Amino acid sequence: MKYTSTRSGEVCVSFEEALCSGYSSKDGGLFVPEKLPSIDIPTLSAWSKFSFSELAYNILRLFISPAEISDAELDSICDASFRQGFDETLESTVPVKKIGQMYVAELFHGPTQCFKDLGMRVVVKMLSHFATKSNRSITLLVSTTGDTGPAACQAVSDANNRLMTLLVHYPNNQISAYQRKQLTTANSPYVHVVSFEGGGDDMDEPIKRILASSGYSQDSPFFVCGVNSFNIGRPLAQIVHFFWTYFRVVELQGLEIGSFIDIVIPTGAMGNVTGAMMAKKMGLPFRKLCTGVNINDIVHRTIQNGKFYKSANMEKTMSEAINVQVPYNFERILYYLTNNGDHERVKSWMEQMEDTQKLDIESSILTKLQATFSSARVSDQEMFDSMIYLKEKFDYTVDPHTAVAVNAATKLGYRIDDNTNEFPFAVLSTASPCKFEEVVTSALGKIGWEDYKKNHYPKKALEIEMKVEQLPTLYQWKDGLSLEEVQKQWEKQARDLIIEEFL
Repeated sequence: MKYTSTRSGEVCVSFEEALCSGYSSKDGGLFVPEKLPSIDIPTLSAWSKFSFSELAYNILRLFISPAEISDAELDSICDASFRQGFDETLESTVPVKKIGQMYVAELFHGPTQCFKDLGMRVVVKMLSHFATKSNRSITLLVSTTGDTGPAACQAVSDANNRLMTLLVHYPNNQISAYQRKQLTTANSPYVHVVSFEGGGDDMDEPIKRILASSGYSQDSPFFVCGVNSFNIGRPLAQIVHFFWTYFRVVELQGLEIGSFIDIVIPTGAMGNVTGAMMAKKMGLPFRKLCTGVNINDIVHRTIQNGKFYKSANMEKTMSEAINVQVPYNFERILYYLTNNGDHERVKSWMEQMEDTQKLDIESSILTKLQATFSSARVSDQEMFDSMIYLKEKFDYTVDPHTAVAVNAATKLGYRIDDNTNEFPFAVLSTASPCKFEEVVTSALGKIGWEDYKKNHYPKKALEIEMKVEQLPTLYQWKDGLSLEEVQKQWEKQARDLIIEEFL
């Protein structure tokens, strides 16, 4: 399997180069497989009987040459990625529960209590594999609005590879106290944590520029790699939990493999959505891919009217992990909506977006977008309403992002309390409520939080609470500076840290 750029058909690289580069250095595009494999019904039937790690192995094997990662190595990577640190009291890595007429895929039973563990751990282990294989040092760069950073910290700490280090950034006062503590209590010589005074995606551009100038090269003994969901490894790994969820819903519903279901996804940077679309194009019988967003609603506006416009400001919400102004994975969505991947059109569109912060989606592409996707915009109060409803009706507590998806589902016409749905639907539950004491308390009251903590609180969360925080490095926003000027300042600070801490 080779990889190309969304912006140039001339790019043709190995999985290792795509994974280790993040962005395409030639044109700034995102890597995608040259061709998605097709999965038939007999294969789906066989896969439905696999454990999660076995399923991951079989799916990832389609995208990675054995010459790069052998069968034995990939099997070991998958086994460790999807078992180490996961809740051993559960029957599976990802339980799928029926709540009323809704299926909930609980993706948060990993070591950092969020779905990012499912993508991040396998990506970090593969990067560690390639660093060791080539005896080259690698620094991973991350910007997080909540869950990506802790997942990366844990994965790098667990890898404990002297050749691999992590520089992780989070927006000051814009993630939950628990998420912050997961970062500031990271006990590893290979992890450095930074807080910056800006919006959730304000570090994206500095990171992209660092990657463009310090990225992967066969000749360099050192390189920098991004592991946010622009890295192709993340959506590839996340394909797995869509297949898994499909198999469990069909099984629980008593349907045959090949029956259609709908999926509802709390949506930020669209990495999970990209994994869902790739799975659907491979042959997984998803009918509608439904996105739930908060008031930072660029995805909703784009699906509804084709206006892919960056809003003037990032609005603070109670579902902070999906606070995104421009989801970079939408570039991959556009690529797959063009006929056979039209690189030149995607390049033109994304350059226009980068220059003007606005892109009007062509009518033919918008029609395809709306045929595959639906969307709903959810306010904080509506999110609270869904948290209260699930607790009172089913004694089921969810985090704010899952509640956004649940509320979006009801807005899109899905029924939780009766069986009038035309198709079964599943909601991705992307994080444990344990990470959001403030939000759960605001919705369910102090008694609701105390009930959750008494009966459902993860053991690992209690361990985090006992740890002492270390102050992070701070990137300040000096008065009078524009965002562009501040980003240049932050870029220099990040480069200095990479040199000072890791080289």
